[in-house]
Amino acid sequence: MEMTVVDVKSFTERVVSNLEMVIVGKRPSVEMIVIGLLCQGHLLIEDVPGVGKTMLARSLAKSLGCSFSRIQFTPDMLPSDVTGVSIFNQETRQFEFRPGPLMAQIVLADEINRATPKTQSALLEAMEERQTTVDGKTHSLPVPFLVLATQNPIEYEGTFPLPEAQLDRFLLRVRLGYPSLADELQVLESQRLRHPIASLQPVVELEELKQVQEAIKMIYVAPPVRRYLVELTRHTREHPDIYLGASPRGSLGLFRAGQARAAMQGRDYVLPDDIKALAVPVLGHRMVASPSARLRNLSSEKIVQEILNTLPVPGGELTGGSRS
Repeated sequence: MEMTVVDVKSFTERVVSNLEMVIVGKRPSVEMIVIGLLCQGHLLIEDVPGVGKTMLARSLAKSLGCSFSRIQFTPDMLPSDVTGVSIFNQETRQFEFRPGPLMAQIVLADEINRATPKTQSALLEAMEERQTTVDGKTHSLPVPFLVLATQNPIEYEGTFPLPEAQLDRFLLRVRLGYPSLADELQVLESQRLRHPIASLQPVVELEELKQVQEAIKMIYVAPPVRRYLVELTRHTREHPDIYLGASPRGSLGLFRAGQARAAMQGRDYVLPDDIKALAVPVLGHRMVASPSARLRNLSSEKIVQEILNTLPVPGGELTGGSRS
């Protein structure tokens, strides 16, 4: 059965509503997580401790009924602690692969920037190629496979900045921020007797998730919108305050995330507004601001916003003619 945008919208509303039972007052951030899920893209959740980063990842796994694994990154971790290890079996006289915590559908890489770059790099192959190689043997990862990494701000003690190659493999960077007064009061009330995650149930079938992930690929992106998003990415490479611009993988991420956002809102075509809403979460972490820009407290997110404000927005027919 082919899924329509109405089916996709219904699917995402169920997942978002379920997540909001645990994560209070953060709908824009929750919707970004669901966009990442629809695009089969990995997510980097960056914020200060205690705002619900880990709880968001656990809630997503429970909502989907997926296998869940948590890796608590520390400075003394080795790559084999993540991927698994081959152990010699004395009885069979052969090496046996003992899978690591990476072999799950939803993997929470908690405080990823507390591990050394060598251990962080153990995730690179898994995130891009959906497989991992140990002792020369390649092992396929389960489907779906999604990494949700949490990160404390770089200024915190004992953190290692993520390599650019790894940052580029995250589709979206999401920030939660502190809750409002009313939301924080609601959090206190909801956890008075027990945590809401204890009663969280799966709200979608795994097969339904796969169908939705395929359905969003059919969302129409008009040529002017495609050109707009590519020009946006190219401007990040040419901006005088940017030392390293967004890669073509950033353009692909923006394209696919735009399709997911349109479907979530019940449309079968992408608008420039979708691209504008996703530009900072998709491109911001893929860029490196120049030293002089950092001295002026000019972040890559601010530069993306500046480009958005100056780049002409396409108009005309964006719905694909016969499409509604």
